[in-house]
Amino acid sequence: MTKAAPDPPDLPAVDRFLTDLQERICARLEALDGSVRFRREEIPRPGGGVSRPCVLEDGPVFEKAAVHFTHTLGREMPAAATTRRPELAGRTYEAISVSLIVHPRNPYVPTSHANFRFFLAGDPEGAEPVWWFGGGFDCTPYYGFREDAILWHRTARAACEVHSADLYPRFKKQCDDYFHLPHRGEQRGIGGIFYDDFDEGGFSAAFRLWRSTANAYLDAYG
Repeated sequence: MTKAAPDPPDLPAVDRFLTDLQERICARLEALDGSVRFRREEIPRPGGGVSRPCVLEDGPVFEKAAVHFTHTLGREMPAAATTRRPELAGRTYEAISVSLIVHPRNPYVPTSHANFRFFLAGDPEGAEPVWWFGGGFDCTPYYGFREDAILWHRTARAACEVHSADLYPRFKKQCDDYFHLPHRGEQRGIGGIFYDDFDEGGFSAAFRLWRSTANAYLDAYG
C-alpha cells in the first residue's frame, strides 16, 4: 500500500494569500468609488500577531467599507473551539483572517459581507497538526434584481465546484441557517455561502477551495 504524501498546513502561504486578498479588495473598492482612499493602520497584537484595519468612509459610492486583516497568536484555545473539539483544550493556536463589510451610499447597490479565516492549533510533540478553514460571503440588497442574485449564486457555485459538486448546496444551506432572522422568519438578504471547520481532502485541497471562494467574492461583488 502506498503511503500518502505528507500534506502539512502551510501557515506562511495562508498569511501571504490573505495579505494579498486584503490589498486586492481594497484596490477594487477604491477603483469603484473613484474618489476616497482607504485609511490604513497596523496595530501589533498583545502576545504576538498584528491587526491591519483598512477603512474607507464618505465616498460618492460607498458610505463606509471596512476590510480587516488579523493574525492572532493565542496561549490557549478559545472556548468556542474546544466545545466542538474538547481534545484541543489548553493548546496554543494561531488564527489568521480577513473580514469585511461594505455599505454603499446608493440604495440600488447591495450591502455585502465576507470573512475568510484559518485556524491552526499548537501541536504537542508527535501529534498530528489540527487545522481548519472557514469562510463565506453574503449579500443584502435593498432593491432586488434577479440578474444580480443569479450572478451572485452562480459565482459561488463555480467557486465551490473547484473542490466538489456537493459543496455549494451544503454551504448555501449553512449560510441560510447561519444568517436566519428568527423574528422575521426569513434569511438575511439573498444569502451566499458559509462554512467552518473545513479540512476535507487534506491541506492542499482545502486551501485551494478556500482560495477559490475568497477570490469569488471579488468576482461576484466587484
